[in-house]
Amino acid sequence: MSAEQRAGPEREGASPLPVRQQAKNKSFWRELVTIVVAAAVLTLLVKAFLVQVYRIPSASMEDTLMVGDRVLVNKLVYHFRGIDRGDIIVFSGQDSWGPDAPPPSSDPVVRVFDDVLSGLGLHSDQTFYIKRVIGLPGDRVACCTANDQVTVNGTALNEAAYVAPGGIQLQATEPFSVTVPKGYVWVEGDNRGDSDDSRGHTDDPGGGAVPINQIVGRAFFKIWPPSQFGDLPIPSDFAQVAAHSGAAGATAVQIGSVALSAVAAVPVGGAAGAAGLISAPLLLLRQRRRSHNSSGACSRAELPG
Repeated sequence: MSAEQRAGPEREGASPLPVRQQAKNKSFWRELVTIVVAAAVLTLLVKAFLVQVYRIPSASMEDTLMVGDRVLVNKLVYHFRGIDRGDIIVFSGQDSWGPDAPPPSSDPVVRVFDDVLSGLGLHSDQTFYIKRVIGLPGDRVACCTANDQVTVNGTALNEAAYVAPGGIQLQATEPFSVTVPKGYVWVEGDNRGDSDDSRGHTDDPGGGAVPINQIVGRAFFKIWPPSQFGDLPIPSDFAQVAAHSGAAGATAVQIGSVALSAVAAVPVGGAAGAAGLISAPLLLLRQRRRSHNSSGACSRAELPG
């Protein structure tokens, strides 16, 4: 038998290996695309229903939040616990401060498309604000005491820890006394000298207070800049208000009875967004191990007996 004849079967026997490798490569890329797509969908769902990042556009919440800071907003928390005095909330100006969103498009296709994007948190015609809750429905909020302090149900707030320097004295230049309507909350910015908040909207619907149904969620964590990375707790003086308010000290909305502490403590949006990046190298490592094991098995099978 000639050398060419003997070499023929070896070439034929070697051909299935590249075919198997191609199949493995195709399987790898299919799995990788699936993981990336799933991560993208998960990120959109998290943004729509759980946590969303908001950028601070103005100085109204200084020194707690500076222009350009980015915060995580928990959009689900108020389905599990009530709104608390001292919470920093994001809300729409719809039906209160405005400007109201334009009416929906007359084109049903465009309207459905806009609704889908809005539901995913990718588009909105509404204007959003970020402020601190000072008073709940039924609270009597007034300004100011002899020490220029805001009072809630007669309890003075010691706001020096979070109100911008000089703000406590500035707020005394515009005294007020209001009872927060049912279904609303009274909000103010921490920069009392430069904040367009409930105090300046007393002629608007709600008398300056914000409808609870327009609240998007609670800002609970600052993620930018890195030097300010950390949570946004409720100042301790609001606990004194609750303790002295009696029946009025109840929270505004109580839909559920379980506090969502786990969701409030973990930046879920970031974890979901990183899922694809984390999964890809793990999948690649698993694929290489699988390929190595299959190659070893093939070599052993081809050894002469």
